[in-house]
Amino acid sequence: MPLGGPIPEQFLTIVAAATVFTVMFDLGLGIVLREFRWVWRHPGSIVKGLFSVLIAVPAIALAVTRVFDLSRSVEIGIVLMAISPGAPVALRRSLDAGGHRSFAPALQILLAVLAVVSMPLTIAVLNAFYAGKATIAPGELARQVFVAQLLPLSLGMLTRRFVPERATSWLGPKLARFANILLIALTILVLVDVWGTVVDAGPKIALAIAIVTVLALAVGHWLGGPDPGTRTAVAISSAMRNPGLALLVIALNGAPPAMSATVLAYLVVSAFIVIAYVLWRRRAVPGVVGERK
Repeated sequence: MPLGGPIPEQFLTIVAAATVFTVMFDLGLGIVLREFRWVWRHPGSIVKGLFSVLIAVPAIALAVTRVFDLSRSVEIGIVLMAISPGAPVALRRSLDAGGHRSFAPALQILLAVLAVVSMPLTIAVLNAFYAGKATIAPGELARQVFVAQLLPLSLGMLTRRFVPERATSWLGPKLARFANILLIALTILVLVDVWGTVVDAGPKIALAIAIVTVLALAVGHWLGGPDPGTRTAVAISSAMRNPGLALLVIALNGAPPAMSATVLAYLVVSAFIVIAYVLWRRRAVPGVVGERK
């Protein structure tokens, strides 16, 4: 499966970085710190969410790839995505679908922070399973997580906290529109750049990815509990994986191109399935933004 599309890699990287930074900053503007008290009073919801994303989904990926009897590079590529939590756009998707406005940001932040520990530990376990020698330094993960997610999210939260409300109410809608434009542009660029890779992956690989994603949504939806907002947030966080972290591991370990191609195929296939889930949640629970107790 060839890797690399018609879009220059450096240009795509710049657009992706700008999009993620803008989206996370915009989301930070909408977060009120006192809302995290809800999470403190409901620790069980967070524990279930972390279990779904960090343990259940990797286990699902291992089981599905074993059943499909895929090549080693493809199998590891799918599993690598499954152990890469905290997709930057997941929080936006969760809130758009009615995710709990206190729970969803807290889960996203915890997943981003815990990825620095969970990924090296899981890779060590997978090395024993696959007889491999892959490594990832926690420092490299921490740098990427901080720059891509925690920094812009924190800047948005600090802006809301210290900038007058009139200024943030003016900035918020304009930044949200700009973030939407960047997201649409990035989506088009990614589809143009990797569509050939997705097609070359073949129906068997695409089906395996689709099944992993659907099962991740189902498990997250179930473990999210009775509250529609937490249920939606856990499901989307479980299904959406972080390709940046997966590709970082691949690059640092000199993995074969087929593994990177599988990660890109996973990104596209899972995105379409998550969008369908988001649309369903919007219709099923109109106007839900999370119940604050």
